Amino acid sequence: MYWRLLARLFDHEEQAALESASLAVVEDIGLPATLLDPQTSVDSVVQRHPGLAAEFEGLMVQEAEADTEAEAEAEAEAEAEADADARGGEGAADDARDRAAEVRRAALVSKVLLNVFHPPPGTVTAGQLSRWQSDAGWLERALGCGPGELRGGRAGGTGAGPAGTGGGGRTPDLGRLIPEIGPELGSIEAGLVKRMRLREVLADPHLAGQLTPSMSLIEQLLRDKDNLSGVALANAKALIRRFVDEVAEVLRTQVEKSTVGALDRSVPPKRVFRNLDLDRTIWKNLTNWSPEEERLYVDRLFYRHTARKTTPQRLIVVVDQSGSMVDSMVNCTILASIFAGLPKVDVHLIAYDTQALDLTPWVHDPFETLLRTNLGGGTDGTVAMALAQPKIAEPRNTVVVWISDFYEWQTEPLFESMAAIHRSGAKFIPVGSVTSSGRASVNPWFRERFKDQGTPVLSGHIRKLVHELKTFLT
Repeated sequence: MYWRLLARLFDHEEQAALESASLAVVEDIGLPATLLDPQTSVDSVVQRHPGLAAEFEGLMVQEAEADTEAEAEAEAEAEAEADADARGGEGAADDARDRAAEVRRAALVSKVLLNVFHPPPGTVTAGQLSRWQSDAGWLERALGCGPGELRGGRAGGTGAGPAGTGGGGRTPDLGRLIPEIGPELGSIEAGLVKRMRLREVLADPHLAGQLTPSMSLIEQLLRDKDNLSGVALANAKALIRRFVDEVAEVLRTQVEKSTVGALDRSVPPKRVFRNLDLDRTIWKNLTNWSPEEERLYVDRLFYRHTARKTTPQRLIVVVDQSGSMVDSMVNCTILASIFAGLPKVDVHLIAYDTQALDLTPWVHDPFETLLRTNLGGGTDGTVAMALAQPKIAEPRNTVVVWISDFYEWQTEPLFESMAAIHRSGAKFIPVGSVTSSGRASVNPWFRERFKDQGTPVLSGHIRKLVHELKTFLT
């Protein structure tokens, strides 16, 4: 099965011997022959054979766990063989079942990998892109993550990405299992989007309706939005709006997971059921216990305090909108709008390339903000600094988040301005990446100086930035 997978991936010509042998194996273990058809999506297979859906979930996590247990199994092999002899051949039957299960997993793993890593050649249709995205989602679920999580799209559904759990499965150590699989999936998806005749697809409402929003697709739409009009522009805006809403839902959950500020006990708690402190209520009313009736009489209810002390904070987000930072631009625009909705948080948003644009008036609406961006071009952070510095009125209550790869042409003046912000008492957070995959290329010159200054570059999952901001606002 795996030889067939390798042959298909690295040689487009079908190997007849491997194909016929694989067909015999698949039929022998009771799997459908459609698993061997690269043109059939995993969705189609699961629709025809619903029982396979559960087997795809966490499939490659099981493979990784099997590898880690191999050594223990080898040590127990001699003892198992002795038991088999004692049981009159029962061990041989168990061994056969184990081998059949291994082959079954190999067939399912091959299906997912082949569909994802052998994308369609030539011009890509909306249906082909949607099918590949669906298959990539099944691969992510096989790895224990949520659909879209590794590709840097919607940051997963209910999962927490490679550091937690997602899609209902257990998440393997992806850095050990398959290094950098997320960025590679994103690269394949971006290649498919670039090979689409996107303007023709957008002009057809039916074809546009087949598109599934992704970071790669949104990037192309934002780059080409000035060349679209009529139906095509309306469909592009609808796709951007869908993507923004999906990402915002996930990020809003991450922001709301931790609370802001210390409890303010000067404010009486709201006397509602969700705030009822049941343990304290029982404890305080124990003197009213009636042994004869075996009943506790409650004459006073106790509620939890939920009001929190907050001080006005100013959050200034500066985002490099050059082509290499598009995913950060999208994520941070949405993140800024979420923080703008928190009480007593004054959010300002600045985007720049060789020119700077103050997007603060639209910070509450990430959709409108993104439509005003102009992706691409060079970078000159000094023009953004000229807009950011006057906004720092109270340094102790200000945090400046600067998202960029820091490949600037005026390095010394820009760094000195950033160091001045840090010395003023404001919290300065340089960020090199806020994607789901966490891959970023940061100018080593800036990286070293930020480290020496005590403000190391934050790179990785966007949850890291959320944590840093929540810590500052607490």
